[in-house]
Amino acid sequence: MGHVEALRCRECGRRYAAVALHACDYCFGPLEVVYDYAAIAASVSWRRIAEGPPTMWRYADLLPADPAGAVDLGAGFTPLVRADRLAEALGLGELWLKDDTRNPTGSFKDRVVSVALTKARELGLKVAACASTGNLAHAVAAHAARAGMDSYVFIPSNLEQTKIVMTAVFGGRVIAVDGDYDDVNRLCAELASEHPDWAFVNVNVRPYYSEGSKTLAFEVAEQLGWQTPDHVVVPIASGSQLTKIAKGFRELATVGLLGADGPGGDGAVRISGAQATGCSPVAQAFATGADQVRPVKPSTIAKSLSIGNPADGIYALETVRSSGGAIESAADDEILEAIELLARTEGIFAETAGGVTIACLAKLARSGVVRSDERVVAYITGNGLKTVEALAGRAGPSATIRPRLEEFEELEELRGLEGLRGLEGAARRAVAGGHESEGAPR
Repeated sequence: MGHVEALRCRECGRRYAAVALHACDYCFGPLEVVYDYAAIAASVSWRRIAEGPPTMWRYADLLPADPAGAVDLGAGFTPLVRADRLAEALGLGELWLKDDTRNPTGSFKDRVVSVALTKARELGLKVAACASTGNLAHAVAAHAARAGMDSYVFIPSNLEQTKIVMTAVFGGRVIAVDGDYDDVNRLCAELASEHPDWAFVNVNVRPYYSEGSKTLAFEVAEQLGWQTPDHVVVPIASGSQLTKIAKGFRELATVGLLGADGPGGDGAVRISGAQATGCSPVAQAFATGADQVRPVKPSTIAKSLSIGNPADGIYALETVRSSGGAIESAADDEILEAIELLARTEGIFAETAGGVTIACLAKLARSGVVRSDERVVAYITGNGLKTVEALAGRAGPSATIRPRLEEFEELEELRGLEGLRGLEGAARRAVAGGHESEGAPR
């Protein structure tokens, strides 16, 4: 693409050609894409975007790959849902949910993979590959099938069975590795050096892959009338998604796409992060005031966030601190309760990562970090059908009856009596506490 100038090291600033390269050969820092923003600003406009496809590729001017050859299953432009019932439950004001459960393979990973494999084909790479905790595996296998590319997906052997089936069905090779994600990722780093003609989307093609997450910022701004929210809450695994959402809002300001007289016209957004307590190295660093992120051994039901040594952890930490946000963590039981709360209030079934986001949002609201006077967006990044095992024993039939009308009527009568008993019990407790409940039977 003409507006991509180079790759640049995030640590020492050295520049490289825009090839399949992810680390600086001088300081080993990660590389990122450098754009010609003046050229982008001269061509991009609200009208040009609106006339584009109803997918993430409507923002092609701000992506590092040629849309003419896009490997596209229709990812992106997912709903931004006003969540008034959830907001009331959490004591918040204006709350929105970016519902990325609607993507082709059920998670935001479709965005990053679409960009990565589009760029991989530009660079002449023939095989798609990745290390994954599940969602990326689905996206790589599906997009590779669409593109006619061979694929190799490497996963931890203890991954949820649903995620394994959802990957294998696309016909690529699925390699289970005895170890956690960090073990799998180390293996893929070694394989990437041995197979330079393979596109490991989160290794040698990572600089382009990560840019797909910016579309989560672009869409929110467009769906809010080209304004930014005051505060966003983002789940943290590697930390890349959070940093790229922040970058996306800044880029919109840089190229003049934000409304000049609305809130956040300069692209400044408060950003908070969410992790599972059983794998919370970035949250721990934030809580202790540390400048470094110390690796941990993951132990949580939120397997899609189980990266104990997050590649972009330090950058996520810096992004949150500089924006005035915070990073929280949630225990497994809190994650499950949050999944159920989200489903009951807004009709969205999220995977465990979504439960982490909502559980941490609740904590951030209680502590006053997320305020009731803010316009808040929480990112729900994966579909609950991927992790139904996590809710085993918590969700099931309310009752089992024979196919007889009288049995249902008896059941409803019993339910009514139980409800009445509940009201009577509440009244007795209120009286015992020194006052009568206003709505209690007399």
